[in-house]
Amino acid sequence: MSINNLTPEELEAYAEAHGEKKFRGKQLFTFFNKSGRVDLEHSNLPKNFINQIPRVDDAKIFRTYVSKLDDTKKFLFELNDGNLIEGVLMHYKHGYSQCISTQVGCRMGCVFCASTKKGLVRNLTSAEMLRQVYTVEAAYHIKVSNVILMGSGEPMDNYDNVLKFLKLLHHPQGHHTSYRNMTLSTCGVVDGIDKLAREGLPITLAISLHSPYNDLRSDIMPINRKYNLEELIAAAKRYSEATSSRITFEYTLIAGENDTRDHAVALYSLLKGLRAHINLIPLNAIEEYDKGRSTAEAIQSFKKELERLGAEVTIRRELGSDISASCGQLRRNFEGGIL
Repeated sequence: MSINNLTPEELEAYAEAHGEKKFRGKQLFTFFNKSGRVDLEHSNLPKNFINQIPRVDDAKIFRTYVSKLDDTKKFLFELNDGNLIEGVLMHYKHGYSQCISTQVGCRMGCVFCASTKKGLVRNLTSAEMLRQVYTVEAAYHIKVSNVILMGSGEPMDNYDNVLKFLKLLHHPQGHHTSYRNMTLSTCGVVDGIDKLAREGLPITLAISLHSPYNDLRSDIMPINRKYNLEELIAAAKRYSEATSSRITFEYTLIAGENDTRDHAVALYSLLKGLRAHINLIPLNAIEEYDKGRSTAEAIQSFKKELERLGAEVTIRRELGSDISASCGQLRRNFEGGIL
């Protein structure tokens, strides 16, 4: 058991079980989640209590890569077991947004994603997700206001740990991040979407779509063979209604594959009637996928067609594009000796 995965109530029970007053549990929670620290030897807790505490999960900054184009920073974090994960810190006018990982690797098999090429190594604990945020905040003396679960891994494939992370990050005795400032990105795990909808938390849901046709989507995203587009869109509607929120649909544009006018019309038809925002993403190529990104002209034409039809659509601003760009590339390039 890792002690910094626990809620205040769980920590209070832990303190009492180890001969301490309940308030020591709250002290621990505040130390981990408000102060963002794990160096218990420098806390004001009794030494005999500290000596009884088992594992503390951590995610230390192993490497930092700073974009020469903007203020974006990309990180490799090292976990206690030596595994590496990655994340991104982005600075906007409204504050700092951080993209974090939820797994070491991924088993979803999306063809153009670097994270999945070596499969899933293991799930992250809730504390390992929290530590990605707290470590960056301490390193740069900042407060992260928006957290995006869009790094390596499929959050719905690590549902219980992810849900606990979201609740711990939101806790008023801790970081106290608003649920509305959290975004969870999924490739389309319908069961997970429905489970999260039942929680009633107003977390922004982002769904990686990438095609309005089942046959093409199944080719590039194996999850579509389990949950097809009709099932996925129905789940998105249920989530939107349960949380009174708008769904973001991520759509990576691939030259000659999914970027024609017909694709735009089909995409609009698929999402019609749903509170939706479409986020267009130029493809970041990897060695194992031989398709190219759409031209700037094709991307603009696709956007204009969607706007003509009445869709809400933006083109994702590419931040830190001079650093290994897509999820998993940083870790893989470092381990391969490229970085």
